[in-house]
Amino acid sequence: MKGNSAVYAGTFDPITFGHCDIVERALHIFDSLVIAVAEGNKSGGVFSVAERVSLVEQSLAGFADRVRVEAFSGLLVDYAKKRGMSVVVRGLRAVSDYEYESQMAMTNRQLSPDLETIFLMTSWKYSFVSSSTVREVARNAGDVSSLVPDAVTKALMRRFPCQK
Repeated sequence: MKGNSAVYAGTFDPITFGHCDIVERALHIFDSLVIAVAEGNKSGGVFSVAERVSLVEQSLAGFADRVRVEAFSGLLVDYAKKRGMSVVVRGLRAVSDYEYESQMAMTNRQLSPDLETIFLMTSWKYSFVSSSTVREVARNAGDVSSLVPDAVTKALMRRFPCQK
């Protein structure tokens, strides 16, 4: 990808409207984004990395000319360095996210002083949406269609068929 670009990394298990909001807003700042889908998932996720990459691609299809989706493993600083990236975008839902995210940003800066982190607040209407909440609602046959893109809703319905 040419021009001014950044990396937005996460497990995206699954991608939510909050993630999509951060991507859309980051594209007002950057010419392009690399969405780096982390292979490891310690949070009890439901989708394989290949499924998550596919769901992110489907969810962000409207930005395909400016967004590339890739899986990665290991440290984000190493991934960014290999890709020649110097900016990481991180989304914040609430003040409570800031402590963890700032700790990660400082760790990344210690490991790679040239790597900058930019925080974007998600829109208020997505401030309560998290991947773990979406997974919990889906596991209990709840309607997640207002929280995630259509492709993700369908994938979750296949993964967790309604048991009513």
